[in-house]
Amino acid sequence: MSQTQRLPHRKGIGLRYNADWAAILLGVGLGLTVALEIESMSASDWNGVYPTITSVSRLAALVGSYFSLVGLVLVARIPWIEKSVGHDRLVRWHRKLGPWSLYLIFFHVLLVGLGYAGGDRVSTIVELWRMTIKYPWMIEADIAFVLMIAAGITSYKKARAKMSYETWWTIHTMTYGAIALGFMHQVLTGPMFIGHPLNKYFWLSLYVGSGAVIVMWRILIPLWRSLSHDLKVDHVKVEGPGIVSIVMRGRGLEKLRAQGGQFFSWRFFQRGHLLVAHPYSLSAAPQKNYLRVTVKDLGDHSSDVINLKPGTRVFFEGPYGTFVAGKASRGHIVLVGGGVGITPLRALLDEVDHTKEVDLLYRVSSEEELIFREELDAMAAIRGARIHYLVGSRKVHPMTAQYIMKYVPAFADSEVYVCGPTPLVERIFQSAKDAGIPKSRVHSEEFEFHAV
Repeated sequence: MSQTQRLPHRKGIGLRYNADWAAILLGVGLGLTVALEIESMSASDWNGVYPTITSVSRLAALVGSYFSLVGLVLVARIPWIEKSVGHDRLVRWHRKLGPWSLYLIFFHVLLVGLGYAGGDRVSTIVELWRMTIKYPWMIEADIAFVLMIAAGITSYKKARAKMSYETWWTIHTMTYGAIALGFMHQVLTGPMFIGHPLNKYFWLSLYVGSGAVIVMWRILIPLWRSLSHDLKVDHVKVEGPGIVSIVMRGRGLEKLRAQGGQFFSWRFFQRGHLLVAHPYSLSAAPQKNYLRVTVKDLGDHSSDVINLKPGTRVFFEGPYGTFVAGKASRGHIVLVGGGVGITPLRALLDEVDHTKEVDLLYRVSSEEELIFREELDAMAAIRGARIHYLVGSRKVHPMTAQYIMKYVPAFADSEVYVCGPTPLVERIFQSAKDAGIPKSRVHSEEFEFHAV
């Protein structure tokens, strides 16, 4: 793919006011959730130790359930929120909120067992078993709890590192079902819902609303866009050992308003590629009829993309991300890529304003890992960018502020974009801080699992 004229872009990327409104809305929802529990209480709910424990357990269940819904909405790809703060940041918020949801629901299970057991004068285990076989939808609620625990455990970085993306994706997809199973248990057994129709309608509206945005933005709109743009694999090209580019052809792709540096979630209509969506960044600025992504073989789905056949239909979600050239406010831009992290930077370089000065630091462990070298050299010659190929170990190229300034003396007065493994991204953030660069001028894209 060669460099072409810029296509229309989405407006408003990086503007925070949409996220601020969303935060206010979510805060109001939390307040109403707490009020729902308080409004339905009576003096008897606090008359003694065990009734108090039971009341606290119910509040924990409500807030934990609300947090789980918010967690799903955060990764529902709602455009006016996603383009304000970026998908990576939404995923981080989702990961931080998820454990709190799980902790609160765990405390609900523990405390409600203690509360009822104290009143019935039996052990907590016996009481929990009685509740399971006595109350409606309790078995389903237990299954939901187990599924949420599985999602919580696999959210930790060490656990994610030991499993394939497909396994992780499947486990996390089950949380949608887990949250749905918990709903019937709540409305049929919760005192705050029994005899309180307004409370029930409010709670139902939260679940229906959350489900609607997920279905709309994760299923219906992506399906419609995929079919209307008729995107198909044009050809697959080997870029280096274990690294391939997939060039896709479609119609009217300028209407997507994608930008270099953004990513899509992709499904290829070929055996082994349709079930699970995978996030891959654009590796060249989008053209009117073509998109390109570049993939590194990580041993799972990515190892088989080389076998994609020309003409294979492509389903996609996106574009996502705020890792775009338009965010740069300085006249000097420093791009830092590690390994296959060069892919979104290669696309972003297509779209950097030609009035800006550009330095690209491209760090790899060995010469054979360098990809797009001919393209980068050609682009550098055309626009006057400086490409610094840093081949060797981290010890050889420590990427400290002092080291970077050997290549980029004006580093402290630059806008910085970094993409690559987490250690590199963290190192560049620290180097930028050491050089006096504020966080607002450092933009990152990390290669980790994205939320389902």
